[in-house]
Amino acid sequence: MGEISLRRRFDPVARTDVYEVKLGDEYLMSSLFTAAEIALARLGLARTGGEALDVVVGGLGLGYTAQAALEDPRVRTLTVVEYAEAVIDWHERNLLPDTAGLAADERVRLRRADFFAAATGEAGFDPDRPGRVFDAVLLDIDHSPAHVLHAPHAGFYTEAGLGALAAHLRPGGTFAMWSDDPPDAAFTAVLEAVFTDVAAERIPFPNPLTGGESSNTVYLATRA
Repeated sequence: MGEISLRRRFDPVARTDVYEVKLGDEYLMSSLFTAAEIALARLGLARTGGEALDVVVGGLGLGYTAQAALEDPRVRTLTVVEYAEAVIDWHERNLLPDTAGLAADERVRLRRADFFAAATGEAGFDPDRPGRVFDAVLLDIDHSPAHVLHAPHAGFYTEAGLGALAAHLRPGGTFAMWSDDPPDAAFTAVLEAVFTDVAAERIPFPNPLTGGESSNTVYLATRA
């Protein structure tokens, strides 16, 4: 997909060091804007019942979603599926101050794999236990269902793709997904064809670069 890089710079507006991830010339994420990544974990797990949760995070990035998931004391295991070996290496070397120590948490397993292949394959997210089901899957990889980083990802955001993912969730389990775009009625309809209790939550946050407010979307859905 291209060269991935981690950059640190001092932002004179925010008056802080900012960590950014780029894929080629395209910005993927920034430590300035983490509200929705954190909300992804908190909202997704808030609707997930159970006292000992096994959770999958799709996409490691700067680590904010995984870290927020670990704040829930019910989380027993956290499997983070990340395609780029370099991203896993950043966390193993603790290059990101806000999420330092994430890789060393005994509940965490960092798995280098293609999330979309695992989600739509029969073996699923744990090659040691093919067919294992999880309590929640939290996804933050593409910009949105309509703006994917890699063309083959598009097939996941269909009824067939989401149906394959649902097979890796226990009944009553949660699928939650981050999107950079506003709530999309067409994608919500696809979710409703597979899941129940579907919602699209707008997550507003202050934007120090514009002096105004921006927002992302968190989609939430439950396996019947």
